[in-house]
Amino acid sequence: MKKIVITFLIVFLSISLFSQSDNTIQLLVRADDIGSFHAANLGCIESYQNGIARSVELMPPCAWFPEAVKPLNENPGYDVGIHLTLTSEWSSVKWRPLTHCPSLVDEDGYFYPMVWKNPNFPSGSSISESEWKLDEMEQELRAQIELSLKHVPHISHLSNHMGFTSLDPKIGELVDKLAKEYNLEVSTKGLQRFPGWGRDVPMEQRIDKFCENLEKLTPGKYLFVEHPAVASDEMKTVGHVGYENVAEDREWVTRVLTSEKVKQTIQNRGIKLICYKDLK
Repeated sequence: MKKIVITFLIVFLSISLFSQSDNTIQLLVRADDIGSFHAANLGCIESYQNGIARSVELMPPCAWFPEAVKPLNENPGYDVGIHLTLTSEWSSVKWRPLTHCPSLVDEDGYFYPMVWKNPNFPSGSSISESEWKLDEMEQELRAQIELSLKHVPHISHLSNHMGFTSLDPKIGELVDKLAKEYNLEVSTKGLQRFPGWGRDVPMEQRIDKFCENLEKLTPGKYLFVEHPAVASDEMKTVGHVGYENVAEDREWVTRVLTSEKVKQTIQNRGIKLICYKDLK
């Protein structure tokens, strides 16, 4: 009789936990590009300390990587991913690789601006147009991973800047191999993209639209990715053909992620904010 009661309790608790999980709305808010600029560092940290961001992606080859390290270690609850970087898209500032990888750089030694050929850029401005070598790519990605882990030990996962893993299946396989080797694997199965404010929404309407879309969420796991920063003089120098209003655009990302209305909507709906660590 005692065994029957215990078995019943186990089954009951399992069903209850499954039911609770099945009815939960979980939202992973990811802040990209910390380390790229001082303005991005400020926006990414602000979006965690006073906002809803729970994961942040660190760019190892960028100039402001050293500055980003300190606040990331001071905020160990902020889940950190290595934003593997093989491109340098901005016109007025450029990034170089950490290693010697001539097949991945232009004639000036900078990463190519784009992953894929882009009509806004001259011919030969993308990795896809180069004779990239997988062994050089692996060498560079390993260096980025090891530099990041050296300075931010609590890193949990990998991501890729501008989606370069889609360029060739061999590159995706390489990054998967590295994630497994460095214990940075995370399963994103079941994660749905949350549209945030969607496309073509005026910046001043983003907060309202974000809340409107939060109200529409049904039970499940969702991912929202954006690039917080502040509209400083530094950020106003950043841009390229086709994307010139970077400072204002990313300032509004920070405003949305730290909005009291957004935070209240999340609380009212019982939305659980998660990070990549929760998916491991």
